[in-house]
This record gives sequence, C-alpha cells and structure tokens, in this order.
Amino acid sequence: MKCDITAQLVEWVYDARQRTFDLAADLDDEQLIGPYLPIVNPPLWEIGHVAWFQEKWVLRHAFKQKPIRDDADTLWDSIAIEHDTRWALSIPSREETLAYMRNVRDAVIETIESGELNHDQIYLVRYTVFHEDMHTEAFTYTRQTLGYRPPQFSESVNPFNEDWMDNTLPGDVEIPGGTFLLGAEQDEEFVFDNEKWAHPVEVKPFAIAPTAVTQSEFAAFVDNDGYRRRDLWSSDGWDWRNSEAAQHPVYWRCDTDGEWLRRHFGEWVPLEPRLPVIHVNWYEVEAYCRWAKRRLPTEVEWEVAAAAEPRLGGEGLSSTKRRFPWGGEPHTPERANLDWNQMGCVNVNALPEGDSAFGCRQMIGNVWEWTSSSFHPYPGFEVDLYKDYSAPWFASRKVLRGGCWTTRSRMLRNTWRNFYTPDRRDVLAGFRTCARD
Repeated sequence: MKCDITAQLVEWVYDARQRTFDLAADLDDEQLIGPYLPIVNPPLWEIGHVAWFQEKWVLRHAFKQKPIRDDADTLWDSIAIEHDTRWALSIPSREETLAYMRNVRDAVIETIESGELNHDQIYLVRYTVFHEDMHTEAFTYTRQTLGYRPPQFSESVNPFNEDWMDNTLPGDVEIPGGTFLLGAEQDEEFVFDNEKWAHPVEVKPFAIAPTAVTQSEFAAFVDNDGYRRRDLWSSDGWDWRNSEAAQHPVYWRCDTDGEWLRRHFGEWVPLEPRLPVIHVNWYEVEAYCRWAKRRLPTEVEWEVAAAAEPRLGGEGLSSTKRRFPWGGEPHTPERANLDWNQMGCVNVNALPEGDSAFGCRQMIGNVWEWTSSSFHPYPGFEVDLYKDYSAPWFASRKVLRGGCWTTRSRMLRNTWRNFYTPDRRDVLAGFRTCARD
C-alpha cells in the first residue's frame, strides 16, 4: 500500500508541475506579466506561487526543511501580498522562476520517496497538487481573459468521438423527494474541509433539466432584450449589469450580418448551438431563469440529481449514494469531459456513459454549474490544516458544482464544492435549470 501511495503522489506532483510548465511555455515575457486586472494574477507570479505553496506546506511544514529561497515568502505568499501589488514586485526572471519550480518539484519527489509518510504528510502532498490543479485551471481561463492562444500541451489530447453523442434526451427529469446524505462520507481518502461531513437533509420532489443550458438557448434570451429588461434582474444583478454596461455574455459580439460570435481564447468563432453557454455569471444566470420561467437548482438538489438513486420497488430515494454520476468507477473520456481532453466544451448531449441514475448528463465535466445556494459550512464544520481555503469566503460566494473541461479528474467527485462571487464571468461556468415549483 505504501508503494502504491508513493507512486501515485510522485506521479501527481510531476504531472501537475508539467501542466503548469506547459501553460506558460509559449508565452513571451510581456505576456507572462500581462495587464493589471482585478480578476487575474501576473502569470509569472502565479506559476511561482504554486511552487512556493508546495514548498511551504510539504517541505517546510510537513517535513521541517529549510527554505529553498530565503525571499520566497516575500515574493509569493498570496495571503500576505495584496493582489494589486503583485505587478510591482521584483519577481524573479522566467529562468529563475522555472528553476525554483523544478527545484521544489524535485525536492518534494525525493522527500516522498525517502521514507514512510504519515497521514498529515500524505494529506499535504495531495493538497498542494490539488492547489496547483486549481491554479492551472485558473491559468487556462486567464489565457482566455487576456485573449492569448489556446494552450499547447506536451502530451496529446483525445479527439472527440462521435459515438459519444446521444440526441434522444427527454425533457425534465423527475427526481423523487426523500432523505439524502449531503456531503462527503468519511471513507473518502481526501476531501476539502467544506465537504465535511455527510449529514441527512430532506429533499422535496423536483424536476431538473437533463443537460446544461446551451449557447442557442441563451442567445434567445439575449435577443429578447434579456439584458435590457429590468423586470428580469434582481437589484444586485441590475446594479452589476449597469456598472458593467453588460448587453450580452462577456466574450460575445455581433458580426456585420447580425450573427453572434464567441471568442475562444484569441479566435472569434460562430456560436455553437448545442454547446453549453459558458462564461456567464450568477446574475446573468438568475435573469435568464426568470425570463425562461425556470429556476436554478439548490446545491442539495444538484447533488441529489448527480449522486442519488431511486428506491427500488417504491417511491423516494435509495440509501445508496454514488461517488460519481455514473457510479463508483474512475473517470474515462467517454464519461466526462475533463483534463483539457477536448480543449473546450462538447455538445450537451454527448457522453451518455456518464449519466446519473436519473439520466442527468455531464454533471461532472464540460462546464461548472451555478446553483442558487450561497456558500456556507456544513454542520460541525472544522477547518483543515490550510485554514484559508474555505472559512474566509463563507456567505460571500455562490456554490458551483461539477467541474469543467479543464478540471483535473483526480480532484472531482459528486460532493466537490466550488465557490465564486456572483459577479465572476471569467470562470468556466454555465448552468442547468429546474422547473419552478
């Protein structure tokens, strides 16, 4: 067992760092700094930060080793260094930063392989890998935000397989009510603190769309003056819409013939009608739902649709809970669009092998899905070793579920909770809807 864990951790540390290298490799020095924006980091600073985080928590905290660089905390500590000041730091050069990243990676791997790891040490290695995975996802949508080229990776991705398509999806899926265990169970090898622990909640019957809202469906809302109708927006949403002068999703524009185009990294492409709408924030989603006479699922309803099973031979929910929508088996490209596998979203009807027990499709992968729920702790919440992951953000964020096309498959399961402020539309987020009660 020890050898299996060691081999997995070594593979993950190397793989996560290689993905970071790949995401920065083709950018020139000017692009690695980029313009100041409140929603991004200087890319050169960000890649140094992920290595610093791993050094701090694995080498220095878990294994009590001396710092590799004496000035590392003054350069890359995201808690101590205000976001607005990161462009003014004397960041080490590309060559120095990459060297530091390699040194940290190699030292972590050597340390992992050198002896028996205790529970906290294993936890912190995994945590820092997942931290880097989150940053490589953020680095990807930073490239989108700044209009850079799509990233190129050192390993090839799988071409889309038309056999994964299924165009026979029905209307809303009816989900029975009952008692459901929300959150992660204690037999999981690793969970984040905000998933702890599974606790019973009562769920009323509801009806949810089997797929995410598409670009063509959202375009109908835009074309029907959705961004101009005050009656469709909440007070906060209307304030946001006015402050941004928003008339449509952030990366859309009309061509000379009046047709919608969407910017995919640095290229403008026609809307893809059956792909999920992406880069829409919670306020935009809320307005769409009001226009469509629909609503967002709560995060409880989302997890029920993804993880629950119907009770055999009777009404209600079974006591069985699935780790993934399709069951307990690991992710495959036929089940979920993750890991940059397709370098973008796929048709919302694709990947039927990933359906939940109720027939909901792509509840993991393709596009993050907003829920109506604000981000709060579960009962009995206790912070983990890294205290700033969840606790500072409770009540100020909205919950998203399911992952997107860039999310690493090793991170995800049905109980994973993401959270962003409702104004964020740079993130890789879309949504699905429920019927109104």
